[in-house]
Amino acid sequence: MAVAMAACNLGLHFSVDKNIASATMLKASSVFDANATTTKPCYINLLNKTRMSSSGITIIPRATPVADVEDGNQGDTDTIPTPIVIIDQDSDLDATVVEITFGDRLGALLDTMNALKNLGLNVVKANVFLDSSGKHNKFCITKADTGRKVEDPEDLEAIRLTIINNLIQYHPESSSQLALGAAFGLIPPKEEVDVDIATHLTISDDGPERSLLYVETVDRPGLLVDIVTIITDISISVESGEFDTEGLLAKAKFHVNYKGKAIIRPLQQVLVNSLRYFLTRPSTEEASF
Repeated sequence: MAVAMAACNLGLHFSVDKNIASATMLKASSVFDANATTTKPCYINLLNKTRMSSSGITIIPRATPVADVEDGNQGDTDTIPTPIVIIDQDSDLDATVVEITFGDRLGALLDTMNALKNLGLNVVKANVFLDSSGKHNKFCITKADTGRKVEDPEDLEAIRLTIINNLIQYHPESSSQLALGAAFGLIPPKEEVDVDIATHLTISDDGPERSLLYVETVDRPGLLVDIVTIITDISISVESGEFDTEGLLAKAKFHVNYKGKAIIRPLQQVLVNSLRYFLTRPSTEEASF
């Protein structure tokens, strides 16, 4: 039961303007090369990129019911595992690494690779490994037009949403386990997580030249772009990081600095207050204005 998916551990280096831009969807062919093996640290360089917001993200339509699951075993229906999608920008210098886990229910994920191809991406390496948490499908992906790793945060968010949408399409039971199941799925989550309770923010020194920011909050479309925009709006640079979608929650770690130095205490408080405000404030529909 091949499911669609892609991207997590986020290594970013951003300098973002304050003009809102729309997500770019690339269109090119996809290549699968199972022989590529090199893994190195990686960083995203977004100098001169325009500001993004969740309104600029292309939302994929709701998944429609499917009669068959692609390749793989449906497994027990009594206990539904927690879906996990990881976007990793640190472990490979030349490619964005995506890892997808859904217990032992995932197959070869050929449809996921085709969906990534439709975003203008190449799958240059793929592997599978098992542990106590289930079957882990991992892809290394690059932009088809340049052969380089994905650098735009809106493109990374589009990858994340595409993978989750494909997961819901081929495994409808995952919809109730994902916050985005309310947007894409047939079965919304049974419980709604209180964003004030679920949001946790910490920042600590990580040597003299950078700090470590941890963010945990309720997942939503466009969240990755929103977090990066909030950070860079107060002139803080994001060097690298990791972005995990775990069921109803999103968890991220970012190495950040201010002008090449660890963030001082007063600025740490400004950053935490800004993130908490934007992540927990009530959403207002545009139609209400």
